[in-house]
Amino acid sequence: MHPFRKAVEARDTAALEALLADDVVFTSPVAFKPYPGKPITAAILRHVIEVFEDFRYVREIGADGAADHALVFTARVGGKEITGCDFLHTRPDGLVDDLMVMVRPLSGAQALAEAMGARFDRIAAEAAGAEAARDA
Repeated sequence: MHPFRKAVEARDTAALEALLADDVVFTSPVAFKPYPGKPITAAILRHVIEVFEDFRYVREIGADGAADHALVFTARVGGKEITGCDFLHTRPDGLVDDLMVMVRPLSGAQALAEAMGARFDRIAAEAAGAEAARDA
């Protein structure tokens, strides 16, 4: 089982953040531009864990030790059932440097966009605070 999956299933946001490379790039299923950097990616993941209801991984694709993994999941957001996939790339040191999430159906993606959009000011503030603390 991939360490990212273990951390998500345990809802362990500290472990999730520890698995992210400083230069990780997060590609959202509902935003056009990717989000570069550990602070914003960690903040997004902390909030997504709260937004997803009945989240569970149903399949993991990728060999042990491979750089690329796909983690298929199901969840509910705003009463909408979704199926999604976390596509991970890990560096040789085991840190995730690329995370792309896709979800379906469109109604589920729209519910996710609405739920995360309502939190985005807080997400951005958390990320800015983490960056300031790191740079201090």
